[in-house]
Amino acid sequence: MQTVTSADGTTIAYDRVGDGTAGTVILIGGAFSYREYTTMVELAQTLATDFGLTVLNYDRRGRGDSADSPGVYDVANEIADIAALVEAAGGQAALFGWSSGAALALLAAREVAGVTAVVAFEPPFVVDPKDHVPPKNLADKLHPMIAADKRNKTVRYYMTKAMGMPWLMVSAMRLTPFWKNLAATSNSTAHDWAVMRPFMLGKSLDPADWSEVKVPVLVLTGDRTSPMLTRGAKAAAAALPDATFAELPGVSHNPKISILAPAIGDFLTATP
Repeated sequence: MQTVTSADGTTIAYDRVGDGTAGTVILIGGAFSYREYTTMVELAQTLATDFGLTVLNYDRRGRGDSADSPGVYDVANEIADIAALVEAAGGQAALFGWSSGAALALLAAREVAGVTAVVAFEPPFVVDPKDHVPPKNLADKLHPMIAADKRNKTVRYYMTKAMGMPWLMVSAMRLTPFWKNLAATSNSTAHDWAVMRPFMLGKSLDPADWSEVKVPVLVLTGDRTSPMLTRGAKAAAAALPDATFAELPGVSHNPKISILAPAIGDFLTATP
């Protein structure tokens, strides 16, 4: 484990995987994800071993070994975290983002010097009013839960109200061993909401919001994911100045690394 210090003084922990010559990519997880999550570890190892990439796999603030800024949930801070990681990578790096991490990667690409390319896997943009649109007052209820450290309640609330998961599905997850990992990262969901809130309104994405993304972008989705996520991914690709959309066969929102990693690796190693 290594660390960097973000602009506001927050310590961000990361693992450097591989020492390839094909460039560097920073992995950005979504809600409840963290750097030691099996999927993130497998992805980092595969990109390093099979594609010669140097991979920085980090804990977003409030997760794992990274520090937090309790009560301060500003997307600018998470963008600054990524800027510090790009600097640690030598000043240049591509970004891979999953779910809310995909949206964060795209936002960072607008502002962080040295970002060379972005792969955005299923950014959860809600562009159709018929899909699940989170309540406008979500933060008013979420933030007090976090302040009171009501972790189980926070998991249930964020999954059902922000992500739109069925209540029964979330209740069943409460019985699985993985629930403790969800609870452990639950207080970081306010950071996810800070990223996603403007883009889950059931409205079309405005290309003007993304015109400053000057790097090549690959937007990915799986053919086994929800139609809402597919609509959001296609909308993102259409709104970005230089983006390609691709659908991966046999892949859901919880991806198969054997299929996802080659799509990422091929794109990044082909992008100067």
